[in-house]
Amino acid sequence: MRPTAPLILLAAAVAAGTLTACGSGSGSDKNTVKVAFIKDTNGKVTVRDDYVRLVARQFEKSHPGKKVRLIPIQASENDYYTKIQQMMRSPRTAPDVVYEDTFLVNSDIKAGLLRPLDDHLGTWDDWRQFEPAAKAAAKGQDGRTYGVPDGTDTRGLWFNKKIFKKAGLPADWRPEDWAGVLDAARTIKRKVPGVTPLNVFTGKGAGEAAVMQGFEMLLYGTGEHQLYDPGAKKWVAGTRGFKDSLRFLDTVYKEKLGPDVPDALSPNIQTQVAAELLPEEKLAIDLDGSWLGQQWQKTGGGNPWPAWSATLGQAPFPTQHGTPPGKVSLAGGWTWSVPQKSRQPELAWKLIKTFQSQRNALEWCVRGAQIAVRKDVAADPRYRTSVPGIGFFTGLVKISQYRPALPEYPRVASAIGEAMEAVTSGDASPDKAAADYDAALTSLVGGRTVAKP
Repeated sequence: MRPTAPLILLAAAVAAGTLTACGSGSGSDKNTVKVAFIKDTNGKVTVRDDYVRLVARQFEKSHPGKKVRLIPIQASENDYYTKIQQMMRSPRTAPDVVYEDTFLVNSDIKAGLLRPLDDHLGTWDDWRQFEPAAKAAAKGQDGRTYGVPDGTDTRGLWFNKKIFKKAGLPADWRPEDWAGVLDAARTIKRKVPGVTPLNVFTGKGAGEAAVMQGFEMLLYGTGEHQLYDPGAKKWVAGTRGFKDSLRFLDTVYKEKLGPDVPDALSPNIQTQVAAELLPEEKLAIDLDGSWLGQQWQKTGGGNPWPAWSATLGQAPFPTQHGTPPGKVSLAGGWTWSVPQKSRQPELAWKLIKTFQSQRNALEWCVRGAQIAVRKDVAADPRYRTSVPGIGFFTGLVKISQYRPALPEYPRVASAIGEAMEAVTSGDASPDKAAADYDAALTSLVGGRTVAKP
């Protein structure tokens, strides 16, 4: 595409399952900074694209003679991770700024793909505004920081109050345990035919969405340190909680409470849920993230749905048996980072500061339905009234847990996805899938495991 303005837009997409070249070129123009970020698989959703373009134009205006080259990568999350890692391995293709999921930060540090930013952060007054937990999400095991977070997120249950009314279920639904979630889904199946009762992301196709939003939301409600024991510094194997989490999934898909299995295992399931099943009122309960409302905005949303705030309710996801604190949430988020092989690292840092100024951080949280990580943004009236439900999801931050920030985590997560897929597809029982996971875990982490009942 021939640029008609200093702001240059380059696209990288996944076609027929194969990643196309990013087209970033091999130039090392000292006046151009390249930015790689994920683009929604639903091409109609332009919330992030619009925001990044807005900031890029601001940067060009305040830095005369400098250009921002945007590299949106339209892909499933797993394919996006693969693509940016491929790009960052060579100075010829490495962007100068990359949008990193926090769960990949430590593995990418270990692979030598990211630059530490401590020298810059130490002289940046705004860094004091960031919450400690958000800072920790971008910190390596060496104690240095490799990214600036742009928000966090929490997870809970979204439910359709119209469908609940037809099923005779309360509009202020608050399940006390897993049994309460399954009972509601069974009631909906019985009383409201033609509706999918419950979505829990599963399998390999949805990648980390399935592992974090599906499995770990279950696992973290079965007891303390069910995935990794920080005291022992070992990964946990052989737990009843792991098997029970797989049994929950087994129940959902064997009883046909969830989407059809081929759909559930598709890489496109997140788009299908947000763009079709929820707005078309074909899904009653969805275990999902705080950001979902961005999909239905009039500007930038993939499927504008003005009635969503009145139609959907939110409820915390419960612990397995209702044991304290009674609810579970996981927090994640993304950071703006500088690849080790960036050719313009100083210009990249200046752009990151522009992304995460108070004004722009507020703009992104409002547009993207993000949970604020800057204290001044969290206190801003515009943020506090930005998206229906933002108060509910912000309230989950205090009980939210985080994934192990370790280099091995992405490979462990992949093994969890395989276990989920085996159960969901009916290829393995929960006990067999759990045993296969334990064997894979031992191989992946070099025997650094501890068995728990």
